[in-house]
Amino acid sequence: MTRSDDNTNTNDAPARPRTPAAFAMLGAIMLIYVASLGLSVVFYGLNSGVFQPNLATLVLMGAKVNDRIARGDYWRLLTATFLHANLIHIFFNGYALYALGPETERIYGTWRFLGLYVLAGLAGSLASYLMSPAISVGASGAIFGMIGGLGVFYYLNRATLGDFGKAQVQNMVTIAMVNLFIGFAAQGTIDNWGHMGGLVGGALAGLALAPRIQIDSRIYPPVFQRDYPALGWAGAAALLLMIAAMVRLLPPA
Repeated sequence: MTRSDDNTNTNDAPARPRTPAAFAMLGAIMLIYVASLGLSVVFYGLNSGVFQPNLATLVLMGAKVNDRIARGDYWRLLTATFLHANLIHIFFNGYALYALGPETERIYGTWRFLGLYVLAGLAGSLASYLMSPAISVGASGAIFGMIGGLGVFYYLNRATLGDFGKAQVQNMVTIAMVNLFIGFAAQGTIDNWGHMGGLVGGALAGLALAPRIQIDSRIYPPVFQRDYPALGWAGAAALLLMIAAMVRLLPPA
């Protein structure tokens, strides 16, 4: 059972929907990065460099630190996704969010985009917590989650979207594989487990939240109808509970 949230007549060329959440997330990670630089200077001087927050500052602000999470700092699974280690880190993640975020939000809608983003970020942090002992920060898990969510959307709607949908599935797979290859080629500096966890988390969230596109040919000219699964939010809640259970029951790396 589904419900219809949006009808779009492609011949009317409607204005593209606004994407406030994607740009809010982009603004948040940039502001938090600047704040981490400022706090590093205030507390530790310039020892770590002008554009590189001090590690102690990142830990203070909520980096993923396994032993602290095991002792109850579960909020670090989320706050770590808003922190970045240096200028290159924030640049690449910021650009990826700028490139993929608005598209994901236009497809999913604002609230479902936020749900997918947060669930993917948590899943990435969880995978890193379970598989990597290193301190970790970054929005990469959520960004890989957007890749997974977009891939699922285009896969589910490949029949309706035709060759475009199939090409987009291939594009998402290629983007994911290239970025994972880069990550494994630079082991020791990139949290590959966080990337893979975010990708899987985003795909699972996408299965629950992605709209299904159908063509209503009863109307001329035909219109695209976007339907959402009636139990989509229940599926997202189940994924959140599964993440919570795993972080509580499974030991960290």
